[in-house]
Order: sequence, then structure tokens, then C-alpha cells
Amino acid sequence: MAAQFTAQLLTIFPEMFPGTLGQSLAGKGLEDGKWALKTLDIRDFSSDKHRSVDDTPAGGGPGMVMRADILGEAIDAAQAEADPKWPLVYMSPRGRRFEQADAQRWHKAGGVTILCGRFEGVDERILEARGVEEISVGDFILSGGEPAAIVMLDAVVRLLPGVMGAADTLDEESFENGLLEYPHYTRPQVWEGREIPAVLTSGHHKKVAEWRHAKREEITCIRRPDLWSSYVRDKENKV
Repeated sequence: MAAQFTAQLLTIFPEMFPGTLGQSLAGKGLEDGKWALKTLDIRDFSSDKHRSVDDTPAGGGPGMVMRADILGEAIDAAQAEADPKWPLVYMSPRGRRFEQADAQRWHKAGGVTILCGRFEGVDERILEARGVEEISVGDFILSGGEPAAIVMLDAVVRLLPGVMGAADTLDEESFENGLLEYPHYTRPQVWEGREIPAVLTSGHHKKVAEWRHAKREEITCIRRPDLWSSYVRDKENKV
């Protein structure tokens, strides 16, 4: 069975993968061949005996910068194995924030090639020359791109048919259809004086659906006014 999705990772720490992606449902999907993961060690494209991939920053300053010539060879090797539709992305705190729409886009493309930076970053010329898209997981700094890549790939892999089980488990999650998810409850019926909302045990499926949708709207409006504004605007445009 051909994999539904392939992730290519360019990294100096290939042993960091699959990491948590090798566990639970994602791990089972990987084992069953529903998706594939390939790592390319950037150090393999270095030509010196120390397998160096970085050098001091032009203009001075702290830290080291990953070299464009070495990264260029690594990216070209990865691209030779990739489908032209696959996005080529670099994990970067200055990049555009990763969203559920990106997970959907990568999923539909059938694969992605991810450059995981280290040190102070990468030579800007490699991003320009290879048309690399910069993506961030949020406004904070990590020690490298590998943890961010794992987070993003988890968001993609769970969209693959057969990985999460029932397809309808994905339909009403946070960020699907522009809304956050509704609250969940399970037994016991009463816990520390708090009861499960009566509508959820009424057996009336239409009322349950209406309650859940209303809660999604309420929670989104309160917690994420940015999402709520987009949701309202999209509804108005469809009228």
C-alpha cells in the first residue's frame, strides 16, 4: 500500500524522528504504511572531516549560521525525491504562523519537505534561491526546528483516513469551519455537584447538535475574537 502522505525532514539530528510521531495512532499509521517519514542528515552534505554545516555570521555577532552551499545540496537531494506539489518549508520564528488550513494544504499535497534549522538560523540566500516558505508554531523560540516540525506533522497525520478512526471525529474539532470545539462530558452524571448538561442526555440528537454549535460559537466569540470576526465575515459573505 502506497503511503497517503510523506514527510521529508532535513536535520542535523535525524535521531529525533519519529519521536512522538512513532507513538499512539500516528505511530500505528506509520507502522501500517499509511504515511511515511524520511530523514536526510544535513551533515552528510558537508565536505570537511568534522562534518561542519555552519560558520560565523557575516558582519559579526553571536552564534553560528547554517551555510547556504551545504543546505543547497541537501535541499536539492530532497527535492529530487519529492513530488513537485509538496511544499518546501523552513521552521522559523519569523515565519507565518502555522494554522489548520496549512495542515489541510499539506495533507492534500500528499507530502512536505521540512528544513529544520539550528544555531542562529540559516543563510538567507538559501531561502531566496530555493523559494523556501517560512513557517512558525508561535511567538516563542525553540532550540531548533525539529520540535516544531513534529507538532506540525502531528496536525497533518491525524487528518489521514484510517489514522484517527471514524472520519467524523475530525469534523467539529477546534479550527474546523472557523470555530473552536464545544465542551465534552462523560460519566459520572454528577461530579462534585456538577451535572452534565441535561440536553446531552436527552437523546434528542437535533437539540444536542444545536447546543454544541451554539457552544462553539459562544466559546470562539469569548476566547478568540480574531477567529470570531473571520467566522462572522465568512457567514455574511455566503448570504
